[in-house]
Amino acid sequence: MRLLILEDDLDIRAPLARFLREAGFAVDEASRADEALSLCEAYPHSAVIADIRLPCGDDAGFTFVRALRSKNIPVPVLMLSARDGLDDRLEGLERAGADDYLTKPFHVREVLARVRALLRRGEGGVRLEVLWQDVEMNWTLKRITKAGQAVHLTAKELSVLELLSTHPGRLFSREDIIDRVWEESYGVNENIIDVYVRNIRRKLGQDILETLRGGGYRFPASRAA
Repeated sequence: MRLLILEDDLDIRAPLARFLREAGFAVDEASRADEALSLCEAYPHSAVIADIRLPCGDDAGFTFVRALRSKNIPVPVLMLSARDGLDDRLEGLERAGADDYLTKPFHVREVLARVRALLRRGEGGVRLEVLWQDVEMNWTLKRITKAGQAVHLTAKELSVLELLSTHPGRLFSREDIIDRVWEESYGVNENIIDVYVRNIRRKLGQDILETLRGGGYRFPASRAA
């Protein structure tokens, strides 16, 4: 899944982005609201983490969220701010349209927990535990087992499988998968998706992912529990 962090303070943004990548997310970074808005228009994100006070204005984060909503971009937004007053929280949640609000200083683990909570109630009801035949996928822990035995998948294999299995029955083109899994999709050959799918099937079973010729891949909805 792909996240966006809008934060101009590199001392905050860099370690947070690193932690979220280690947790298995693709992460885009922006220091300006206009840059973040362009990224949201260009790529589908599962969630956005946005600071309120930016170089372009003390309330630039609020303005950014309003712009997202005015453009009908339904991505869930977690706001970060040192401003902990009730009026500020209400401004973000009720008037700007954010989905959650966290005050600074914060622990990166709490950010991760709140992002996962947003994903659970977000688009399509993302499922963090999926069972397929004898394969169990726990996306909270990034743990895959087959017949009770742990199976090792590479980071990209995990990301591809997570995207498909948490949206059972939904068809993703190779381009869709690259846009959602790779932090920088420019120059990524679409054939690389076929390689990852082949590896996933070899490790977990040939039928775990369905191929639609000329269309892409999907996780079989009728077999997911």
